[in-house]
Amino acid sequence: MSDRNPSPYDAPELYDLLFDSLDFDIPYWLEVARAAKGPLLEVACGTGRVLLPLLRAGFDIDGFDSSPAMVARLREKARTGGLTVRAEVADMRDFSMGRRYARLICAFNGFAHCDTTEDQIRVLKRSREHLKPGGALVIHMSYPGPGYWSEPEGAPVLEEEAEKPGGGKIQIWDNRKKDVVGQRQDSELEIWELCGPDRPKTVHKFSTSQRWVYRFELELLFRAAGFARWEILGGFDGRPLKAADDQMIAWAFKS
Repeated sequence: MSDRNPSPYDAPELYDLLFDSLDFDIPYWLEVARAAKGPLLEVACGTGRVLLPLLRAGFDIDGFDSSPAMVARLREKARTGGLTVRAEVADMRDFSMGRRYARLICAFNGFAHCDTTEDQIRVLKRSREHLKPGGALVIHMSYPGPGYWSEPEGAPVLEEEAEKPGGGKIQIWDNRKKDVVGQRQDSELEIWELCGPDRPKTVHKFSTSQRWVYRFELELLFRAAGFARWEILGGFDGRPLKAADDQMIAWAFKS
């Protein structure tokens, strides 16, 4: 919509200040890479929060993202770190890397940016086409339980805070509007650069949206996309998905 603010993915330097240091899932993706025994592709790789640690660890991994600014930032970070990376600008509904992979990974709610069922199936079909025989797509998504949907709306929530190089802090505030029936979250975001304890020196405004999926819906999507089998886990420790506040780790196997 033309009256909305720009996407936060158009501001990769701010994004990195907030999220680049998050490493809660990196051990899991390193284990996925070790077990893959073949090349990997990260779908919606952003600025490389996951991709670059795997590349530094010696794994053969490519990536793509729909945001040119995020991909440019990733390439710059790789060059600065002395790494050679293949990172492309592409839509996850219609990408073509010209290569087959042992694992495709989609981390940190990347799949939630598929707006419709048609988009979701297109992404999954395209992902399956890029897998080697025996390969798998691995998706991580938050699992929004009843507590999430019942949260009050109309007031900003502090989502993340980080220290800025040279002093000060940066915060991201999320004013969420939720559509329970549509399983959708629309967010008006403010990123604050703070010069004192509570005084923002600069405020950057953005808009974004996400559409959540649940276990049995995702299983039907995997079936519709032609995957042979799948497994849905409830966390990075491999436990079954049972609790409303679990993280959802979904494996879909080509064969």
